[in-house]
Amino acid sequence: MHESTTAANTAILVSLDFGAPDYAESLEELCLLAETAGVQTIALVEGKRQRPDASLFAGSGKVDEIAALVEQHEVPLVIFNHDLTPAQMRNLTARIKARVIDRTMLILDIFALRAQSHEGKVQVELAQLKYLSTRLVGMNTDMGQQKYAVGARGPGETQLELDRRKLDKRVQLLKERLEKLARQRQLMRRARNRSEVMSVSIVGYTNAGKSTLFNKLTQANVYVADQLFATLDTTSRKVFIEGTGQVVLSDTVGFIRHLPHGLVAAFRSTLEETAQADLLLHVVDANSSERFDQIAEVNKVLLEIGAQHIPQILVFNKIDLQDIAAGVQRDEHGRIVGIHLSAKTGAGIDELRAALAEVRDASGQDVAAQEWHPLNKN
Repeated sequence: MHESTTAANTAILVSLDFGAPDYAESLEELCLLAETAGVQTIALVEGKRQRPDASLFAGSGKVDEIAALVEQHEVPLVIFNHDLTPAQMRNLTARIKARVIDRTMLILDIFALRAQSHEGKVQVELAQLKYLSTRLVGMNTDMGQQKYAVGARGPGETQLELDRRKLDKRVQLLKERLEKLARQRQLMRRARNRSEVMSVSIVGYTNAGKSTLFNKLTQANVYVADQLFATLDTTSRKVFIEGTGQVVLSDTVGFIRHLPHGLVAAFRSTLEETAQADLLLHVVDANSSERFDQIAEVNKVLLEIGAQHIPQILVFNKIDLQDIAAGVQRDEHGRIVGIHLSAKTGAGIDELRAALAEVRDASGQDVAAQEWHPLNKN
């Protein structure tokens, strides 16, 4: 649950259209990200430009418009739907007279809010410190001091005021902790490999229903919410599959457009769970008009973490919201390439369990196809 809305939880959102084809979807995600962070949006400021302004990112007139709204509504925070340079952030803060953060900082803040495990918290703090280290000079430490100010979770202002040497030392310490945790995770994987238990990772775009599917298959009680990044820490459970025995199933963090590279790097140790899997269940929101773009975005991250060659089955979830029948999809060679199901109602779950048994028996050699799209794009 989020804290009750206070002045510190209000913000103005800013999004500029530079002609990118996914602008509308990116804007929608910004609103969801803000909501997930516990922000009440007071106003949304949009504009069109050919390219960002070098000094202020937005044009001078647009910045004046934002500043007027900040003064009118006494809003302490402005969130840009873009990545800002340190100079742009400082210039905007001085001109607007409010705390200014960008899309990456907002996502980092949500990760800080969501992290539960020790490893997750270390990964988030590392990503925050590396990102914010270039933005310390000129930051107004009076801003973001309110108790629930978005963009100030995690290391906090006191941590950010450390001199560069102490900051670098903290970053090195966090890296060493992650390396130790990664070695422990590798030992667990080796033990699992020796026992010849098939490893299956659930991946997919954020809010596609991965955790709901994980809970349905494992009878676990992983946190589920209709929010972006409801799951952050990787959770693994053993599942008994009829006819084949035990399978280790792992739930992972959801992916999103423009996922900050710093987060991918910091979370590499937990994402390695995905890269080491025998099979990926790529969960897709069958109800989303952007499902094919989302599949592509997930595959981009899989490529970045070295998991692009792992066999995957597309799991088209949320068919209860569409007139789509549950069932298994196969290619012309009879290989399983997709499954339609509803993790919420359970329709198609038996077919998925049977598919896992079939893949296990075939040692995963006959699983296809990242490019197969059974749903009509229209």
